[in-house]
Amino acid sequence: MHVVGCSRSLPDACDDRLMAEGCARLDALPARELPGGLRVVRAERRPERMRGLARLNAMPRAYALHLPRCRSVHTFTMRFPLDLIWLGRDGRPVRVDRDVPPNRLRQCLRARSVVEANAGTADAFLAAGL
Repeated sequence: MHVVGCSRSLPDACDDRLMAEGCARLDALPARELPGGLRVVRAERRPERMRGLARLNAMPRAYALHLPRCRSVHTFTMRFPLDLIWLGRDGRPVRVDRDVPPNRLRQCLRARSVVEANAGTADAFLAAGL
């Protein structure tokens, strides 16, 4: 079976051709809308956090995943690079790691949470008031 887009029956299958429509796995999470059509989804519970973006072929360009209470992340099982926006206790950015490829480990001890965005999109999320 060839899968196109994010299918409700196959929620891990995301394809660049339909990225504007969203992704079933991420659309199931609570989200905050930012100006410019940007969307930050929040993974609060352990199963959501453990699954994260692992094994997705892509993430919609306008989406980012917020992991609260998080000072380190890994990109093992990732299939695309990420920009990591580390947020401090007050919710303001304390560091941005750009274009982090798969199979890496990153941490920021000053951070209290992290936002995972597609590589090259951190500036758009920051400008939108993340």
